[in-house]
Amino acid sequence: MKKKILAVLMCTAMAATVFAGCGNSQEAAAPAESAPAEEAAPAEEAAPEEEAAPAEEAPAEEAPAEQTANGGDYTFEIIVKSYQSSYWQAAVKGVNQAAAELGVTANCTGPNAESDIADQVNMLNSAINNDPDGIGLAACDQDACLDALQVAMDKGIPVVCFDSGIPKAPAGSVLSTIATDNYGAGATAADNLYAALKDTIANATAPVRIGEVNQEATSESITSRGLGFIDKFSELAAADGKKVAVIGNEYYVNNCKDAGDEASADIIIEVAVPAQTTVELCATEASVILNKADTIGIFGSNQVAAEGILTANGNLGVLGSDPASGKILAAGFDAGSVIKGAIKDGTMFGAVTQSPLAMGIKTVETLTAIANGETVGDIPTEGYWYDSTNMEDDSIAPNLYD
Repeated sequence: MKKKILAVLMCTAMAATVFAGCGNSQEAAAPAESAPAEEAAPAEEAAPEEEAAPAEEAPAEEAPAEQTANGGDYTFEIIVKSYQSSYWQAAVKGVNQAAAELGVTANCTGPNAESDIADQVNMLNSAINNDPDGIGLAACDQDACLDALQVAMDKGIPVVCFDSGIPKAPAGSVLSTIATDNYGAGATAADNLYAALKDTIANATAPVRIGEVNQEATSESITSRGLGFIDKFSELAAADGKKVAVIGNEYYVNNCKDAGDEASADIIIEVAVPAQTTVELCATEASVILNKADTIGIFGSNQVAAEGILTANGNLGVLGSDPASGKILAAGFDAGSVIKGAIKDGTMFGAVTQSPLAMGIKTVETLTAIANGETVGDIPTEGYWYDSTNMEDDSIAPNLYD
C-alpha cells in the first residue's frame, strides 16, 4: 500500500514540480507548520479508531497519518554532511526530536568531514538499498549524488534535501528542499560588514582588502553564501563609487556577477578555499589574508571557516569589533560556543545564524507528509544577523546552538 501511494505521488511530482534549489516555493508541508507533539494523537486514543475504520477503508491521506500517530511503520534515512561540527549535531537533534514526536524511525548517518564526498555517496547508495519510506539528504556536493537520485526516483523513494539544494537533480527526484536562502544570507553578512566599514573604505587613500574564507567550492549552501557576500559587497561599494575586483579561488571569481579588474580596484575581495574542510586548514588560508597590511575585513561562510578565522587570530591578534580601532572586522556564519564567545568578547564583529534544529525537524515532518500522500513544496528557513547587541534577543537566542 505504501509503495503504491509513493508511485502515484512520484508521478504527480514529476509532472508538477521541479526543484532547483532552496526557497523556490513558499508552500510548506502541513506538518512543518502544524504537527507539534502535543497536537499529535496519542497511541492509546488512536487505537479504537483503527479498529472501527481500518486503513483500507479510510481515505488514502488519513490512513498513513493514523498509523504514524500510533508509532507507524515509516522508516527514513537521514544523511547529514558530517558530524564534524555542532551545526550538524543540532540538525540531528532536530531529526530525532521530530521522529519521536511523529512516531517514525529516522536513521542518521554522515561522513566524518564534508570533504568526504565519496563516503557520503556510498552512504546514500546504501540508504537507497535499504528501501526506506524516504530519504533526507544534506549533500556535500551538488553533482556527486545525481546518479543515486535517479536510482531513488526509479525505486519510488522520495528524497527531501535540507541545508543544501541540488539544482541539477533529475526532475522529480527531490520533492522538497528545506534550506536557508543561502545567497540572501551571504548578502546579509555583506550588508552588515559593509555598513561597519563604509567610512574606512571612503577615507582610504589606497586599495583595501576584504577576505572571504569558504571551506569548499562544491556544495550549494557554501557557494551560494560566498557568492551572495561577494555580489552584495560589490553592489554596495559600486553605489558609493568604488571599484571592486574579486581574486583567488577560480570558482568564486568565475561565478560572481562581476570580478572586476584588480589593477584599477579600490577594494579587492580575496577568496580562499582550503584543500580540505577542516578548521586548521581554514585557519591557514585565513592567516595569509589577515597578515596583509591592507586587509580591513574578512568573512567566513560557515562554522568551520569562521572558527578557522578565529584560530588564525589566536596567533595574530588582529581582529576586533570597532572599525575605529584599526582592527580587522570579521563576520562569521552559524553559531557554536567558539563563535558566540568571540562575538561576546569583541573579537568577532558578528555573524549570520541559521536554524539547523528547525531544518532537522522540518525534514522529518516533510518526509512524513510525503509518506502520508500529501503534496509538499520547498521550505525556506530564515537566517539572522547577530552581534553583541542582539544575540540575547528572544528572536535570535534560540538559533544560537552550542
